[in-house]
Amino acid sequence: MPVLVITGTGTEIGKTVTTAAVATAALAAGRSVAVLKAAQTGVGPDERGDADEVARLAGPVTAAEIARFPEPLAPGTAARRAGMAPVHPQEVAERAAKLAAEHDLVLVEGAGGLLVRFDAAGGTLADVARLLDAPVLVVVQAGLGTLNVTELTARELRRQGLGFAGLVIGSWPDTPDLATRCNVAELPEVAGAPLLGALPAGAGALPPAEFRTAAPGWLAPRLDGTWDAEAFRVRQTP
Repeated sequence: MPVLVITGTGTEIGKTVTTAAVATAALAAGRSVAVLKAAQTGVGPDERGDADEVARLAGPVTAAEIARFPEPLAPGTAARRAGMAPVHPQEVAERAAKLAAEHDLVLVEGAGGLLVRFDAAGGTLADVARLLDAPVLVVVQAGLGTLNVTELTARELRRQGLGFAGLVIGSWPDTPDLATRCNVAELPEVAGAPLLGALPAGAGALPPAEFRTAAPGWLAPRLDGTWDAEAFRVRQTP
C-alpha cells in the first residue's frame, strides 16, 4: 500500500507514536517513507509538530505538513479562529500523491478522529482517504469505553466505502485491568477488522534508538512487524 491513512477514535490516544512505529518498521524492511501531517494544530511556528516527532523517533523519513494553526482545536475551527486559510482534502490528497511518487510508503496522519472537519465545507480525513483510494488504519484506546467508538468508526468507514486496514492499540498499559484484557478479543470483533498491533504505554518517551529496535515487535507482519496477534490475545484472555 503506497499510502496509508492513519486516524484514531479520538485525540491523545497514540496516533503519532503509532505512525512513528509504522514508519520505523517500514524503514527496517528497506522501504522509503514519507510522513504527512494533514493539519497540525496547537503548536507555534518554531515548535516541533507531529511529523517532526515521527522523524525524531523513526529516523530518516521525509516529514511534511500542509498547514499549522496555533490553537489546539479541530483544524477547521483552529483555521477560522486564526484567520488563516483552512486545509482542504484535495490539497492533502495531492501532496500525498506527490510524495507517493518518490517514496515506497506515505503515512498520512489526521487530527483527532475520522470525521474531524478540515474546512467549512465539512471536508474530513475520510475524504482524503477516498480521493487517494487509500486504506485507513485506526488507532484505538485499550480500556473501558473503546468498543463503542471503535465500532462507530468502523461503521462509518464501511458506510463511506473506504478501505479498512485494521486496528492498533495506541497505548497498552503495564498492568491491564479486566475490561482492557477482554477488549483484546472484542475490538476486532466489533470492528470487523484485524488487530495489527499494540504499543506499550510510554513508547513515545523511549530514546529513539530503543524505539527503533523495539517498534517492529509491536506491529503485525502486515505492517512490516513481527507481533503475533493471536499469541497476544491468548496471553491476555482472562
